[in-house]
Amino acid sequence: MHIPFSKMSGSGNTFVLIDNRGKVVEAALEGTSLSFEAFVIRACSPVHGVGTDGLILIEGSDRYNFSWRFFNADGSAANMCGNGARCAARFARMADITGDQADFETGAGVVHSEVHGGDVAVTLTPPGAVTPDIELTLGGEEYTGYFINTGVPHLVIPVESVGTLDVQVLGAEARFDERFAPEGTNVNFVSHSPDGTLRVRTYERGVEDETMACGTGVTAAALVYAHLGKATSPVTVSPISGEQLTVHFTREGDTFRAVTIDGPTRVLFRGELDPEVLR
Repeated sequence: MHIPFSKMSGSGNTFVLIDNRGKVVEAALEGTSLSFEAFVIRACSPVHGVGTDGLILIEGSDRYNFSWRFFNADGSAANMCGNGARCAARFARMADITGDQADFETGAGVVHSEVHGGDVAVTLTPPGAVTPDIELTLGGEEYTGYFINTGVPHLVIPVESVGTLDVQVLGAEARFDERFAPEGTNVNFVSHSPDGTLRVRTYERGVEDETMACGTGVTAAALVYAHLGKATSPVTVSPISGEQLTVHFTREGDTFRAVTIDGPTRVLFRGELDPEVLR
């Protein structure tokens, strides 16, 4: 049984998207020895599948336009992914599941989206408070981090320049710090450009590598810099892909509300996963 899919990019973050309202994935897996987790790993693999950062299933909802299930490339489920949510909203619009505006269910709560051609904005669920002044030793150097949950956990580490860092090594070290156990955390290294733009490089848990962009990560960076008095809404953030995102929010003391992330999405290609992927 073939499984139709689209590969999409949200500011450089890439995903396999599948319309699973008819449970096509479950039907394809029936009678095979492949677990659901193993299927996700294969579908995301650059060798055995499409080669992406994650997999998104678009499914039905009794109360909202649709619901989703999001999985990292290692097969683990995640409650939220900002760029994934933006791609999901556009995918649903192209499939005539929704109009230009939609509300859909995620593990973190209900997300509102607005699609304007290739540009998509999503209003994220309310973030947690900023936990300041987390001292870390990474690669023998001292850093100060700030923790915030923007649907998934994020550590934000301000640095002088993100361009010279070994994000793979330093990010993995911080991601598995025992203070963030058992879930672990995503890790964002952030520098402030003279024009006010934030430059962000992110190590994503579940991918276990640096990704070209991370929507909840750039959101975390913007909110932490606002907490530090170094940014005000809207904040322009540039991930390593160079495809900029804009983060809007309102602030009441230490509380952030109406957090919206806006930026480009792209349909890279469409295809079908062959039954041999399931063997």
